[in-house]
Amino acid sequence: MRLLLIRHAQSTANIRGALSTRVPGPPLTDLGHEQAEALAERLREERVAAVYASQALRAQQTAAPLAETHSLEVQVIDGVQEVFVGDLEDRTDDQAIRTYVDTVGPWLRGELSLCMPGGESGAQVRTRYLDAIGELRAKHVDLDPDGVVVVVSHGGAIRLGAEWLSDNVRPEVADRGLLPNTSIVELEALPAGGWTCLSWADLRL
Repeated sequence: MRLLLIRHAQSTANIRGALSTRVPGPPLTDLGHEQAEALAERLREERVAAVYASQALRAQQTAAPLAETHSLEVQVIDGVQEVFVGDLEDRTDDQAIRTYVDTVGPWLRGELSLCMPGGESGAQVRTRYLDAIGELRAKHVDLDPDGVVVVVSHGGAIRLGAEWLSDNVRPEVADRGLLPNTSIVELEALPAGGWTCLSWADLRL
């Protein structure tokens, strides 16, 4: 089983450079819809068994063309949503961005008690994300071992989640910077449990 963790296409919040984490959140831009269509075409030949998306509108809009290409429905799930930034919501200023980076960075190195101001702790994000992916694995790994499961989610959540899930993603890889819109982190289920990362936004690992 392969798991494709895909960041949503360009949203109106991306244009503003805003920290947008509440759901349903902003929609895709016109360019974002074009990116979603291009993603569906890119993955047309994959053996996609299921398409999931977070509760955010931008994730569901990104997933829709891909699901349609494979005659599937977008399944909306909890747990894979973006890191809730609390008091930093909708801010674009340098101080807010620095606070976000200074909070998330230590999470990648195991300091999970730190919290976003008025938002989530690393421990909370880790628990709900790993639980969500664990449920998907239990549902699909034996049902279709050669299938591809797609989860359209968010850059921050994917960077953290992939590092926590994988046996070969080091913090310096996960902390390389923002994942581009519609970029893919590709994981493969290991027979004994756990995951290994095959590629990170087109970088082979």
